Amino acid sequence: MGMERIDRIIGHPLFDKHMTLNREAEKDRRFCRHDMAHFLDVARIARIMNLEEGLGIEDELIYAAALLHDIGRHLQYFEGISHEQASAGIAPAVLKDCGFTEEETISVTDAIAAHRDGAVAGERSLRGILYRADKASRPCFCCDVREDCSWKQERKNMRICY
Repeated sequence: MGMERIDRIIGHPLFDKHMTLNREAEKDRRFCRHDMAHFLDVARIARIMNLEEGLGIEDELIYAAALLHDIGRHLQYFEGISHEQASAGIAPAVLKDCGFTEEETISVTDAIAAHRDGAVAGERSLRGILYRADKASRPCFCCDVREDCSWKQERKNMRICY
């Protein structure tokens, strides 16, 4: 599986800058963090969903969307910009520099912008699997602070699904 463009994303200076800003913004966060572990969990779960559902979405599109879906999280903390919109605003420059076509960039950016919109949950698309994988990636069943978490009890992942 060739993932050259994904290697370019993780080595991109803009990606690195925003990862550093996210890490700094969340250094004292008690709850789930928006870091590389989360990004890779989302990517791998989305890839499994893609295979299980026979969607045929290219792996590099899945990984690009997962790596960039929360990249602007720090802007939500410090500037009040929703992180899905902030991340969708950052992604095109990174994707273009990393060799993604305009059509691919639109698809990935659209999935990022919709990754918190429950209306896309049932879609058999990049948008749908990014939404579902993001929600499925949280291991609430073993979280030490789950009782203090703002997620509603019925949304918490209390068993392993992927």
